[in-house]
Amino acid sequence: MEWMNISYVLAFLAVFVASVSQILLKQSAEIEHKNILFKFLNWRVILGYGLLFGTTVINVFAYRGVELKVTPMIESTGIIWVTILAVFFLGERPTKRGLLSIAVTVLGIIVFSL
Repeated sequence: MEWMNISYVLAFLAVFVASVSQILLKQSAEIEHKNILFKFLNWRVILGYGLLFGTTVINVFAYRGVELKVTPMIESTGIIWVTILAVFFLGERPTKRGLLSIAVTVLGIIVFSL
């Protein structure tokens, strides 16, 4: 596989991992904790921030082969991933505003990729 193709895969992977991290942090925020120490030192928060750090490392390698003009399109897919993951893991129903943001994101990706 060519380096440029690997870079794009890494960029999309970083966005997906960051979305998973956001879901973990939201799960932790919705849980009642014993005290303030447990609010910040539980496995969801530690794993969530660890994943965010991991996305930084992945992006360092990904952006070596990804054109900077396409990075906003790749990063905007995070809106789609967070909505999908929230439905499956948090049991949330997407709001009209959330569905509208997904539609605008997809439309923007299509228009700007032409």
